[in-house]
Amino acid sequence: MTPFHLAFPVRDLQETRAFYHDVLGCTPGRSSETWTDFSLFGHQMSAHLRKDMQPAHSAGSVGKDIVPIPHFGVVLMMDDWKALAAKLEAYDGTDWIMKPSLRFEGEAGEQATLFIRDPSGNALEFKGFTSMDQVFAA
Repeated sequence: MTPFHLAFPVRDLQETRAFYHDVLGCTPGRSSETWTDFSLFGHQMSAHLRKDMQPAHSAGSVGKDIVPIPHFGVVLMMDDWKALAAKLEAYDGTDWIMKPSLRFEGEAGEQATLFIRDPSGNALEFKGFTSMDQVFAA
């Protein structure tokens, strides 16, 4: 696997570190007074302090669902996705956009999905597949 890198804005680095580490289980990396790195399932994420940031409020549609745009997240194998979904469901502070559900059931690309917001309002999607061959299935 080749990891990707994503830099994104956050309003507070301390709450960002706590959420991504304590809630999502991310491994912390380097940091400074204006940014912090962490590993989100092996991908390099860089949260950059933007105290005046405003969350985006546009949307798109996927199948029958309205989803926030922009958003980012990770594609997981189904067992890992189920474990993350259970962890988020047990956490009282989860800011749900879309609770865990199954999309495209019985079709090519069938996937489990969930959407949450981080403390800065960034939208995250986590997808679960029974086979990575289905990720780009047409």
